Amino acid sequence: MSDSLPAPGDAARPRFRGIVTTLLVIMIGVMIVRDILARRWGAATPPASDVTQRSR
Repeated sequence: MSDSLPAPGDAARPRFRGIVTTLLVIMIGVMIVRDILARRWGAATPPASDVTQRSR
């Protein structure tokens, strides 16, 4: 029965991994929201395109 219990030093590793994963997910979410906000309110005029368009 005592063989199935994890060692005392192994408990910190999953917790550390969970914290790192949570921080990465939060950082990705912040970057996505920042990108959406920057695209929405950053430039009032659309960016100029380098591709020339044919006149119709």
